[in-house]
Amino acid sequence: MKSIEVVAAILRKGDRIFATQRGYGDFKDYWEFPGGKMEAGETPEQALVREIREELDAEIRIDKILSTIEWDYSNFHLTMHCYVCSLVSNELHLNEHEAARWLNKEEIHSVNWLPADDQILPLIVKELAQVS
Repeated sequence: MKSIEVVAAILRKGDRIFATQRGYGDFKDYWEFPGGKMEAGETPEQALVREIREELDAEIRIDKILSTIEWDYSNFHLTMHCYVCSLVSNELHLNEHEAARWLNKEEIHSVNWLPADDQILPLIVKELAQVS
């Protein structure tokens, strides 16, 4: 089975996190955390900064790693490094996604998450609960 290694930004603003809706591919219309594939020679942190710049025209500060998720999709194995991040500026532009929302812990289950992204939600709810 093919393996893919990606990074994901859990962008946090106070008691909310940023979710994006895919506009392409097999999982079109599912929700995910922004990020993407690591390139050869990149650290996860370098890949995340690059991906968020490409996807959202935004600069981020990486605050901490939250977890690494391992998930088997039907045709590949995914390793996803998830980082809690903050925006350096408040401006975001959706270059690759159909839609986006800022969700609090009560709203986090209101969207249809990709299976791998869904696995990190309990840890995110705990993170957000520490702010409330």
